[in-house]
Amino acid sequence: MQIQQLGTPLTLLLLTLFFGVTFLITLSIGRKQENADHYMTAGNRVAFGISAASMTATWIWASSLYASATAGYTYGISGPIHYGLWGALMILFIYPFGRRIRSLAPRAHTLAEILHVRHGRSSQLILAGSNILGSLLSLTSNFIAGGALIAMLSPLSFSTGLLLIAMGVLLYTLWSGIRASILTDFVQVCAMLGAVVIIVPAVFFAAGGPAIFETGAVNLTPQQQSFFSSDAFLNQGAPYIAAVLAYAIGNQTIAQRLFAVREDKIKQTFVTATIGYGATVIGVGMLGVLALYLGLEPMGGDVNNLIPQLAASYLGVGFLCLFFIMVVGSMASTADSDLSALSSIVMTDIYGRNIAQPGSANPKLMLLIGRITMIVATGAATYIASNRLNILELLVLVGAIWGALVFPVIASFYWGRVTNKAFTIAVLAALAVFFPVRFGWVTLSGPVATVSDFFAVIGVGVIAGLMSFGFFGLRAGIATAFVAALAVLPLGMGFLHQYPVLTASLLAYAVSTVLCVAISLAGRERFDFARIAAETGRFDESQAAT
Repeated sequence: MQIQQLGTPLTLLLLTLFFGVTFLITLSIGRKQENADHYMTAGNRVAFGISAASMTATWIWASSLYASATAGYTYGISGPIHYGLWGALMILFIYPFGRRIRSLAPRAHTLAEILHVRHGRSSQLILAGSNILGSLLSLTSNFIAGGALIAMLSPLSFSTGLLLIAMGVLLYTLWSGIRASILTDFVQVCAMLGAVVIIVPAVFFAAGGPAIFETGAVNLTPQQQSFFSSDAFLNQGAPYIAAVLAYAIGNQTIAQRLFAVREDKIKQTFVTATIGYGATVIGVGMLGVLALYLGLEPMGGDVNNLIPQLAASYLGVGFLCLFFIMVVGSMASTADSDLSALSSIVMTDIYGRNIAQPGSANPKLMLLIGRITMIVATGAATYIASNRLNILELLVLVGAIWGALVFPVIASFYWGRVTNKAFTIAVLAALAVFFPVRFGWVTLSGPVATVSDFFAVIGVGVIAGLMSFGFFGLRAGIATAFVAALAVLPLGMGFLHQYPVLTASLLAYAVSTVLCVAISLAGRERFDFARIAAETGRFDESQAAT
């Protein structure tokens, strides 16, 4: 089938209009008095409508759309459901922990800043470093999506598209930080949701409508045709549950919006974002299922091309322009969040709390550092993106790495006995176990397989317990953890090690939890949580006071 393209002039015009409008929106913000705290948290008072749209847009990134389609193409009907449903529920699971974090540190800038007060420098830098890595890889995956889109829909090359997207996002985000990201998110999410409602049905009916499910059924295996595919759950759903829970707790782009929204609007914001994300991502992911029914082969063997390939094959120029804006908007909404998150981490956790003397951080210098960080991060992500990695694998990998941090971070916000020693050893040990298993450096057979299965079962209990704990409290969390682990034990032993991606993630949760609890119980520390609010404050106010 012939691939429809927009042409170079039209592509450049659409990019110029999109990024031009976003830049003009942020220009009015930048003309106001510059403020380091507002650059990072927008003054902690963003209203419900804007914050809900921003959270939705941030979570619906171009990588999510592409990865959901990849899941549909790889695992069939249940692939996008596993991707979108669990991703949506993880947004919901953030808000009880978010309310606790905001109550402890109403004026904080990053989660790592809180850990600086809670534990000290080593724990802070571990979390900050993981967030820098995660946000950089997230930025990379969005640039890959943008470059693939432009290369497919225009005569421009992937590298050229990559540079155009990177420069466009940097242009408007550099100006006002998180304020630019949040304000433009509202416009972007409206464009995305509107486009999804139109684009997905348009592609479906243009490709043949309901008849596709009859004529194309021969292209699917029995597992791909099943809503309850064990293959999809064990290879996609279960690893993604573990990965997205880690994203929810460890991701600075989410935490930054948590600190920006009005404290009394946290619940409404996250519930609304849950619904918006689930509906959009599952809907777009079904395009991957459609490609599977059609027997479509991704151009160049690259699954990142699936969505633009379908659009270019079945949409006219008008709808194709709308599709183009949808993907660019979803990409930009998260890429600008990644840049804002990276700048906040370097401004706060590297300069503000470690290089500068207590109470003497210079807000103007912080702004300069934040902007330089954005420029360097854009260059690094563009370079990495040129390798065109698989987006779905990249997202699951980043989330799994953060899995080592989830329990120690959450426990640090609730349990006064968690020590810096417990946090540091638990996280490093979990990562030391995760990487050899995830990348096959250790053969999971014999006694090694038995031990890994046992700890993987513990990991299942930890994840289930944390989810329950957030909403129902400590007793319910512990009970859920034990019940889940006992239920999985007879099935998991001798079985889970056959799925190394899932096993590696579960081991990260289990090892970090067991060590964190054991070392903390051996100590005598009793932390006063009131210190957190007193020692995490606004940099501009501290400068004015001096």
